[in-house]
Amino acid sequence: MRTTTVHKGLALFLPLAAAVSPVLTSPSYGATAHHAANGTSVTLDPGQTWQITGTTVLRKLVVPTGASVTAPDGKVVVMTVNGVEAGGVLDSTAGTATVIGPGTYRGNVVLHVVDANDVAWAGLTYPERQAVYVGADGVDRTKSVLDAVRGRVGDDTAVGTSVSSTGQNFTGYYVADRDYTIKGARIGESGNGRSDFAGYGAGIVADGSRLEVDDSQIQNTGAARVGLLAANGANVVVKRSRIHTEGTALPSDYQPTVDLAQMRSAPWMLGIAGTARATNITGENTKATYIGSDVSSNGWGVLSTDSGSNAQLTSINSYVHTTTNTGYGAYAIGNATDRFLGSQVDVGTYGAIVTGGSVEYGDTTPGAVSTLNESLDLGLSAAEIHKLGTRRTTVDSDGWGVMWHGQGTATVTGHTVINTKRSTFLDKGQQVAIDVDGSDGARLNPRNGVVLQMMQNDDPGPVMVDGKLVNAGVYTEPTSAPTKDSTFDVTTVHNTDAVADFTDIDLAGDFYNGMREGKNMALTFDGSTVRGVISSSVTKHNQSTITSADYRQLGVVSNTTGAVVNNGVIVDLTGHSTWTVAGTSYLSKLTIDSGSKVVAPKGKQVTMTVDGVATPIAAGTYTGNIALNVS
Repeated sequence: MRTTTVHKGLALFLPLAAAVSPVLTSPSYGATAHHAANGTSVTLDPGQTWQITGTTVLRKLVVPTGASVTAPDGKVVVMTVNGVEAGGVLDSTAGTATVIGPGTYRGNVVLHVVDANDVAWAGLTYPERQAVYVGADGVDRTKSVLDAVRGRVGDDTAVGTSVSSTGQNFTGYYVADRDYTIKGARIGESGNGRSDFAGYGAGIVADGSRLEVDDSQIQNTGAARVGLLAANGANVVVKRSRIHTEGTALPSDYQPTVDLAQMRSAPWMLGIAGTARATNITGENTKATYIGSDVSSNGWGVLSTDSGSNAQLTSINSYVHTTTNTGYGAYAIGNATDRFLGSQVDVGTYGAIVTGGSVEYGDTTPGAVSTLNESLDLGLSAAEIHKLGTRRTTVDSDGWGVMWHGQGTATVTGHTVINTKRSTFLDKGQQVAIDVDGSDGARLNPRNGVVLQMMQNDDPGPVMVDGKLVNAGVYTEPTSAPTKDSTFDVTTVHNTDAVADFTDIDLAGDFYNGMREGKNMALTFDGSTVRGVISSSVTKHNQSTITSADYRQLGVVSNTTGAVVNNGVIVDLTGHSTWTVAGTSYLSKLTIDSGSKVVAPKGKQVTMTVDGVATPIAAGTYTGNIALNVS
């Protein structure tokens, strides 16, 4: 195995001969170049282009506005100053090339000419720049800027390294198609990134490789400056590490968009804000697991899956949090599975957003971890598994627990506790399956008193403006009453409905189906108690028109209970369950088994009518316009 030890300053592998004589490919511009005892100073003239063909060492470089330093085709120029990547700026807001920005740079100034690491994404090609590029044969020095690294970098392992960047779009490690271990790394990057889908400006990128990151820290500051990207079938295992991203402002001419070639901020239509995700997963069958780690962002999201399929995202005994009052803990898309075992999730808006995936909350146990150790190829020893012990998962959200703006599932088991300011589950008109097993003590604690809120999707979506897809939609509250759809059966569970099963749990909270279009809410309570209103409703936002300035108002609704229209409510009480009806509730179907019951709060009485006819509440199945009244 080759190992290169690199220090702050000139990397050992640099061709020193290249430092002697800079070559000006456009001499007619009259660049000023002179030699001094401590090195070479170069001052470019405004508008001058200086093409260098090899790594060049200077003691001073002056780049005025309009001047540029370039490399031959297929190569890129990366500058380090005293061992820190510096000066890199995006050539234009919508562009992909990184150039040396205007400024005066002094010290050990090294201009590195390296092969471009071209990464294709969403129709664009990003000429990636990184301190360490690891390919199938190990560290590729033709694509690496080892002058930006201190520590031991080998073909299979990097130990005790540090990478610093003050320019834009510079990546610490890019690992492709090779098993690799990074241990004891310290990566600090400031300045905007360009794409957290392509990893252009990431702390670490794993591209189709198995990568283990241990006892490391990534601190990135800048828009789209993702801490870690797992892509294209990679399997990333992060242990005992800390990752934090601090999103900052984007260029003044940037237009927020969901166009994946340009997206660098959170879509406000999801009810969130921010410009940097802590982590991301793309591609097919990609895996990322965070064990005993601290992962955070100051907005947008912490653990994300995006634009891929069948991803596996796992948090074990980790702290997943936003450091401001906006953002999500996890995002699941493309049939992704997001798992939380023994983790603390502390977020501003959502514990998780699901749109075509699943989220699971449960306990860390030796058995559960051993199963994942095998299925996810985590490489944990028996001693490491034992040390993880048994822990519960806790979700603390200033907003909601799980929100769906696409179909998906949520599973809650073990001793999990979900504490939310708003409803535990928020279904924006999607096909949803919820399974909550309270037999080991799981608890749901919504401070607004709503366990499940179903509502029409209030995402206004993007719009086309001057040929560009921009996030400029406006949500407008409907003013007309829902129109009955005679073809939709409100007494049958359809495969497009929202279905929730609660087993062996004590619940306190309401359940509302505020859908206008045909979608039922089917609830099964098995061996459980529930105290609250369960009803069809009409929802209303705090304001009738919502723009990007009011993004926090999305999903915030009040409910007025009323008879079912197209929003069936189907309740099944089994296994000696008890529903204590807290207020008037409207259903389309109610089933009570022989051991279960429907009761009123102490000191009150509950009565039932079915299609307007007073009906005793007893074991059986009832369908029609069901009203439960408390007096």
